[in-house]
Amino acid sequence: MRIAMVSEHASPLAAPGGVDAGGQNVYVAHLTEELAARGHEVTVYTRRDAGDLPDRVPLPGGAVVEHVPAGPPVTLPKDELLPHMPAFGAHLARAWARLRPDVVHAHFWMSGMASQTGARPHGIPLVQTFHALGTVKRRHQGLWDTSPYERIGIERQLGRACERVLATCADEAAELDGMGIPPRRISVVPCGVDAEHFHPAADTGRTPERRLPHRLLACGRLVPRKGYDQAIRALADIPDAELLIGGGPPAGAVDTEPEARRLTRIARRAGVADRVRLLGAVDPDDMPALLRSADLVLCTPVYEPFGIVPLEAMACGVPVLATDVGGHRDSVADGSTGRLIAPQDPGAIADAVRELLADERLRRQHGRNGRERVLRHYTWARVADAAEQVYRLTLADHAVQTATATATV
Repeated sequence: MRIAMVSEHASPLAAPGGVDAGGQNVYVAHLTEELAARGHEVTVYTRRDAGDLPDRVPLPGGAVVEHVPAGPPVTLPKDELLPHMPAFGAHLARAWARLRPDVVHAHFWMSGMASQTGARPHGIPLVQTFHALGTVKRRHQGLWDTSPYERIGIERQLGRACERVLATCADEAAELDGMGIPPRRISVVPCGVDAEHFHPAADTGRTPERRLPHRLLACGRLVPRKGYDQAIRALADIPDAELLIGGGPPAGAVDTEPEARRLTRIARRAGVADRVRLLGAVDPDDMPALLRSADLVLCTPVYEPFGIVPLEAMACGVPVLATDVGGHRDSVADGSTGRLIAPQDPGAIADAVRELLADERLRRQHGRNGRERVLRHYTWARVADAAEQVYRLTLADHAVQTATATATV
């Protein structure tokens, strides 16, 4: 099968942890790798954001990344990319006139917009994964939402026009249903985790020295919605514990990040500055060991479209305390692999953390259960199985629709 992956701002070549580099990059990279290993011909189209990038970059597994000229070849915030999507789509239309893919899988709403422009002239079926929905973002961020005003309308139009929408969790599927997208065209295909890299025996890599009896760890992009401030405030009621936060710019520059400065101020006001450490960007090779060094991994965002960190922790056999939002509701089994608690409630975080830290045997059982859950549901092989099935259904449905349309002419 010839598969075109379109990911306008999230290149599989980018290192996760930046403001616009996170779960989508990981998803596209690993799904592409897994599909290529199965013999599919996969090309990932992403925007050229530097002048010295080659037109095409072969990946080790056989896939290719193509850098699309759309706007200036510099890094731009994703919320400023909308004016450049017509050029992106026109490039796709030209590329697909030369070599037509069997199916296009678009990642994020602007990728879907460009993919629709590229695919429509050639009758190529389109599968859409939003990764995050404008309706959810606007609901939680209100006036702080920097997304283009047109986003929600375009997402609704895309969802109704494409052949299939892949939601990453049940919560997103329900949101799509509420947007008027027919449930029969929605399939849930979650994110995954590399269960060989993230493993309970992952004892290689560097980890910061432990200073207190208990270590709590939070990881991800250094942005307000991740809720690190809630974990810091909870720390005031969790004695003998340190909180490490991984993510953002490199360690030497983390103090220049506005969100890092805000979190530092909160820690000082809460009287826990001596127990909070901002690690900055963590080398991917060190991440499994860092997770394994924690007694408990905290994932406390206000909202979360999916959330890969809980999977990484569970794959390493570490229990997870997560807010009861979005994809956490699917991945974290409350009372089995960790705990789900209400968002924006430092008191609930503190109560649950103290309970888990007091029971080492329970934590170990949660860790074992988490690893088993990952192997059953969240390996990249299982994600690719589900994506392949959707592609084949999409192609079959498209063939029937094309034949029907031809017969009625």
